[in-house]
Parts: sequence; C-alpha cells; structure tokens
Amino acid sequence: MGAKLARLRHARKVRQVDAAARAGLARSTAVLIEKGDPGRTLGQIFRYLEAIAPGLTLPALLQETDPALAALAQAEATQRVRAMSPTELRTLDF
Repeated sequence: MGAKLARLRHARKVRQVDAAARAGLARSTAVLIEKGDPGRTLGQIFRYLEAIAPGLTLPALLQETDPALAALAQAEATQRVRAMSPTELRTLDF
C-alpha cells in the first residue's frame, strides 16, 4: 500500500513534505508510510491519503482508479523510439 501511496503522490505532483504537513505528520513518518512500515497506524495512513487526494477512498487507491494514476501510467508507457543509424543497421544485417 505504501508504494501505491507514493505513486499517487507522484502522479498528483505533491511533494512529500507538503503531503506530510497537510496530514499533520512528520516527513519521516511519510517516508515510513511510503516504504510500507507496518508500525504506522491506519489513522496516519488515512490522513496521508486524504492529504494527497482529498475524497479518494482506500479501495479506489488499491484499484488505481484515480485519473492522475491513469495519466501517469500512460506517460510511462509512451516512449520515443529513434530510428537506427546506418552503422547500427549494418551491425544487425544478417
């Protein structure tokens, strides 16, 4: 769940320190939440989620239905491909 929170925060372009401040947490606690530390309370996790994406539910986070996550996935999937140079083509010539 911590990785999903980190991904959501990244997708929404929220700095970790800002999300922690909005949630009333120390930045070190935010780091532990994103690392998946089992010592964090559900209250801390819910406050952190609410600070990143107000109104987003835990099931929606786990199913990754947030539009920002979809946009991030699309951006990660799209990669430019350059044409091969003549030298590269010669090395691959069978």
